[in-house]
Amino acid sequence: MENSAPTAASAVLTLRIEGMDCGGCERKVEDALGRLEGIEEVSASSVTGSVRIQPQPHTSPSHETIERTLNELGYQLAANDEKDEADASPAPWWRTAKGRLVLVTGGLLALAFVLRWALPSLGNWPFVAATVVGLVPIAQGVLAALKMRNPFTIEMLMSIAALGALTINAAAEAAVVVFLFAVGELLEGVAASRARRSISALADLTPSTARLMEEGAIREVSASSLTPGQRVMVRPGDRVPCDGRILAGASDLDESPVNGESVPCSRAPGDDVFAGTVNLNAALEVEVTRGAEDNTIARVIRLVEEAQAGKAPVARFIDRFARYYTPAVVGLALLMAVVPPLVSTMAWSESVYRALALLLIACPCALVISTPAAIAAGLSAGARRGLLIKGGAVLEQLGKLRLIAVDKTGTLTEGAPTVTDVEDWAPGQGGNEVLRLAAALERDSSHPIATSIFSRAEQLGLSIPQANGNHALSGRGVAGQVEGRELRLVAPRHLAGLADIDQGLSTRIAELEDAGKSLAVLLEGERPLGLIAVRDEPRVDAQEGLATLSRLGVQAVMLSGDNARTAAAIGDSLGIEAHGELMPEDKAQRVRDWQAAGRGPIGKVGDGINDAPALAAAEVGIAMGGGTDVALETADAALLKNRVTGIAELIDLSRATLHNVKTNVALALGFKAIFLVTTALGITGMWIAVMADTGATVLVTLNAMRLLGYRFSLGAASSGSASPYYREATS
Repeated sequence: MENSAPTAASAVLTLRIEGMDCGGCERKVEDALGRLEGIEEVSASSVTGSVRIQPQPHTSPSHETIERTLNELGYQLAANDEKDEADASPAPWWRTAKGRLVLVTGGLLALAFVLRWALPSLGNWPFVAATVVGLVPIAQGVLAALKMRNPFTIEMLMSIAALGALTINAAAEAAVVVFLFAVGELLEGVAASRARRSISALADLTPSTARLMEEGAIREVSASSLTPGQRVMVRPGDRVPCDGRILAGASDLDESPVNGESVPCSRAPGDDVFAGTVNLNAALEVEVTRGAEDNTIARVIRLVEEAQAGKAPVARFIDRFARYYTPAVVGLALLMAVVPPLVSTMAWSESVYRALALLLIACPCALVISTPAAIAAGLSAGARRGLLIKGGAVLEQLGKLRLIAVDKTGTLTEGAPTVTDVEDWAPGQGGNEVLRLAAALERDSSHPIATSIFSRAEQLGLSIPQANGNHALSGRGVAGQVEGRELRLVAPRHLAGLADIDQGLSTRIAELEDAGKSLAVLLEGERPLGLIAVRDEPRVDAQEGLATLSRLGVQAVMLSGDNARTAAAIGDSLGIEAHGELMPEDKAQRVRDWQAAGRGPIGKVGDGINDAPALAAAEVGIAMGGGTDVALETADAALLKNRVTGIAELIDLSRATLHNVKTNVALALGFKAIFLVTTALGITGMWIAVMADTGATVLVTLNAMRLLGYRFSLGAASSGSASPYYREATS
């Protein structure tokens, strides 16, 4: 993975940093880099282990300056070599710098206890030595932060507390505090590493090698070397090594790694396939359409990492709160040290001890990490289930939606017409005969209705004859000679003057058209032989998806550019309000009207192309695209599995994440409040304070990681309730 990923549009630089594992680390990096000349904005994320830098126009600090600043803070840039990084597995905890600090401080603490028992005459000196040795790396962090004019760091608070404890002859507790701090730092690093692996594991879905076909031979090459235009062979059981298009072969593919869809999909020549999917049945010859750095898996990882690095509004609020909270508690600790001895009989040593314990409580790590950890886990859980959400702000907003405007064609419906009715109106014809003759006339036409008629005849295994003299009827239909018979296939509105239509056929035509179906009538001379009705039918999961939205308390409304009668028919069959004959700008205006009427926040679901104005007007735009460029690059969220039920999953995942955030904030602040009081009253001491802070940090991180196991149950959703995931997990 490259250290930097600048884009021409935004000139944003993304750097991966080793050792940045908590909220305090984030603030140190942001403060230090934010002071460099030429940097406009900095956003660090301990969850992704990266920092995004927005340079000022026409100027920016050099890469060496940025790296030197990070090194002075005690952080290192991650490996620059893509292959080395991909092959490297995380080092065991005992081989990391934080792991070694735990082993050293733990060993010194144990040795100090042994020496005090064996040689009491040594007094507290073994604990003093253990404290000082353990404080060396912590003090280095303090000095680095002070150079960047950032005094309020956890290292500073820890150093003051430990040295203060030594001053008041509490050396044993000082040594315990240093050891527990090292343990807490290690646990934070382990938890952060697990969070990062949840997304980086997606990269493992793409095989490392591919079977390249060239000059009549097949040879194994690195999948990362594939370029558009090359051909690869994908054997049954193999993962597809690239985004591509099938040239030869037909097979079922397991696409769940990309879109979360559990049912295998049939793919044939001309169909697109995606990197990371599994070929199940037969060998496929695939033409590469995208390089490894731009395939579906790579783009999903890149977009999700960018989304994780961006902070949600609630996370930005917590950051601002923490900046004031820490100095406030430091001031409170100072008052605790000075005031009680002056106004009461409390000894100075006791008041200073309580003040030092308060300093340890002041560390806001648990509070700062509570929100981004949950947001990142929610984004990761969504991406692994085909729900791509572009940022914490979008994830927050999704859970607040109360109205969803849904496109019809390709969103609620399959996006292509299918034959729904075939009826004969002449003795001895039969429905299959009508379909067979009509398919002969439409064999060479690319019109959607013609294609659906021909495909239906093929599906039924009908023998389709060759038509002669086929010609268009000036926009009215098609005519030709089939098996010696002069036939015409025309739309009902053009029947006048072409055929004698009785009342029964006229009534039936009106009934089918009122149902939103398009008709073609087969004529032999002036005699009607039969009719064929086609319609773009609702997706198989449309009814279920809309019902689930309703159970979540979200209203769905259909917006369509199709004629009002067809839109109304589809709306009636699905049980939702429908608006037809809308141009793209009309859809956007409807969204704005609903917003003005207070029906928001509003989401808009569409294909991301002709719905672009409405997608932009809504609070959240959701694209359905089955992994296409439009689905990945437009709108605020994308449903890679291309299912209506995914809309409800997005909303429920958002609510589950927000519930997790609230729980984390309550845990972090609750622990702080309890131990601030007990420490001020002298009930708990310094090492308990450190355990409370470390415990809270680990607890909120582990609680956030629960979201990685998120499961959505369509039947469990109910209006106004928490996610079914939480009901199951806590029952």
